[in-house]
Amino acid sequence: MVVKRFGYVVGAYPGVGGSCLSRVAPAGPVDGPAPPGLDSFPAMIPPQTPDNALGGPPPPLRPKSRLDPGIFQLPAERMRAGYYSDKYFVRAREVLESAGRNPDVTMQVFQKREAWVAGTDEAIAILKLCLTEGFSFQDLEVDALRDGHRVRPWEPVLRIRGPYAAFAHLETLYVGVLARRTRIATNTRVVVEAAWPRPVLFFPARHDHWMVQTGDGWAAHVAGAIGVSTDAQASWWGSEGTGTVPHALVAAFGGDTVAATRAFAEAMDDDVRVISLVDFDNDCVGTSLAVARDLGARLWGVRLDTAATMVDRSLAEEMGDFDPRGVNPRLVHRVRDALDRHGFGHVRIVASGGFTAEKIRSFDAEGVPVDAYGVGSALMGGSWDYTADVVRVEGRDVAKRGRWYRENPALERVE
Repeated sequence: MVVKRFGYVVGAYPGVGGSCLSRVAPAGPVDGPAPPGLDSFPAMIPPQTPDNALGGPPPPLRPKSRLDPGIFQLPAERMRAGYYSDKYFVRAREVLESAGRNPDVTMQVFQKREAWVAGTDEAIAILKLCLTEGFSFQDLEVDALRDGHRVRPWEPVLRIRGPYAAFAHLETLYVGVLARRTRIATNTRVVVEAAWPRPVLFFPARHDHWMVQTGDGWAAHVAGAIGVSTDAQASWWGSEGTGTVPHALVAAFGGDTVAATRAFAEAMDDDVRVISLVDFDNDCVGTSLAVARDLGARLWGVRLDTAATMVDRSLAEEMGDFDPRGVNPRLVHRVRDALDRHGFGHVRIVASGGFTAEKIRSFDAEGVPVDAYGVGSALMGGSWDYTADVVRVEGRDVAKRGRWYRENPALERVE
């Protein structure tokens, strides 16, 4: 499904059309029903507004085939040895071995919030590749949801049955993976639904350690982000990162945004869409027009990224009845009006800098003419912590108080 503005494609969700900003290989086939509405989500997500003409965003991706365990490049030997595991799980395995005890257990994995799940394939890979020496995945029965599935509090996401000594040391790893990827997927999905039909670009790479990029990018992709900023983030579905002309490149050209953008356009292949960052001189209207005049049809869009402590000079004569700081509705309107008035209606506007789901909803309510949103730090917050409980031992109900075996018909057997 694509969304058009002025006759140009400005948004497409992975798996159903590609990307709005760069060359992106389509994802694999997807299936599954659309997720339920947001009426029962916690306070962080208010009830949905009435469906728009496009019927809301497509559901999260649900690839029919799970990711191959090899794609995760796990340090399997160290994981098997317990190097990355909480020590008490490693010692639990040692105690079982010392006591000659290895019960058949059912382990149930869940978390306690509304969420969109991600990380299931990575958790399965840990179980397939890092079991205790002498055991194989065929010794276990594993049932799991698919990435992109929406879950309720306490709903089992993963269930493992088998000899406990085989996987006792892995709990830290698989619950940690699920917590991280579910956090990214859920935060991204909230923003995607707030922004629809405008696409969301996943821009938080600079806010965290580089080693988390691959899995985070996949989680955002599953949730509906149509672009990521690094090749690593796009690697699990065979794509590449996207981006704009950065401030540093403008500075390298002596602060000349036009020259930097022209050089960018000349250096990139024709199928790379040119998006100029236009707030370097704190004059988004003037710079947008200057770049548009120089590049003409080659300019795909401009990106507004004014800092929250700055007031764009185009608003200097209008202050008094609105908050003029940062990227605000009045500034976007001024840029859009100027571009249209001077014959550059084909140039899209990408807004970034401090955008959250709430800010995007407020822009939407005011009819602010943004074509795409770049979102970063807002996608990193919160916690969706997972718990793993033994709920049955040798087929008998054995669990800590307050926990019990829960059925979930949505779980699928993993081969």
